[in-house]
Amino acid sequence: MLLNLERPICFFDLETTGTNIVKDRIVEIAIIKIFPDGKENEKIWRVNPECPIPKEATLIHGITDLDVQNEPSFRDLSNDIYNFIKNSDLAGYNSDRFDIPLLVEEMLRAEINFNFDNIKTIDVQTIFHKMEQRNLSAALKFYCGKDHKNAHSALADTRATYQVLNGQLEKYIELNRDVNFLSEFSSNSKFADFAGFIVYDKDGEESFSFGKHKGQKVKTIMEKEPGYFGWLMNADFPIYTKKVLTAIRLKNSNI
Repeated sequence: MLLNLERPICFFDLETTGTNIVKDRIVEIAIIKIFPDGKENEKIWRVNPECPIPKEATLIHGITDLDVQNEPSFRDLSNDIYNFIKNSDLAGYNSDRFDIPLLVEEMLRAEINFNFDNIKTIDVQTIFHKMEQRNLSAALKFYCGKDHKNAHSALADTRATYQVLNGQLEKYIELNRDVNFLSEFSSNSKFADFAGFIVYDKDGEESFSFGKHKGQKVKTIMEKEPGYFGWLMNADFPIYTKKVLTAIRLKNSNI
């Protein structure tokens, strides 16, 4: 193992009903937990999304409604998944933009108030794109000399992601093996929420990254347009984004 770990890190991948963080659901989750001593623990769960799986999604990952009709829901599995990943850092491929935001949504829907504040995340795709700019199959071939068999199987993609990061650490001596460094290096920007609707500006304050108030501080807009907060709470935004906005409002209790 090439990573320098102070605590466990969980590599994970999701197969889902689609790519909408707010509306889509998990149908499979695979996690490989790596411990500081190099020990590995592997888990995989099939999940009943409690909604039809679109044919377009099935064509990608091969999971049908029939495959998951007798599987537990995410709510039923949420405590097991939470207990497996808690007190660990997280890593994945395109995980900062998709897998982590969707996992957070599923946790919140299951009423698991998972605190992500002290968790470091490593997005292997971002490292790859900064260094080579290709996809996961090409990354596995480039760094490890292997063909990516069973692509879009959650466990195969998870295993490939872990192998690619080890390959990156071997190839690029300028990459520090410390999780803090890799988390910082693989982050495109600093998000206050995982979906990227709220970002930290140059002053370290929460700002909107979208819409008519893009680039403006959240607290300033809430002071000027108190009705905007109510609109955000009722609009189709991720639960975690709404949670962050509520925390900002409470922090600035004069708003």
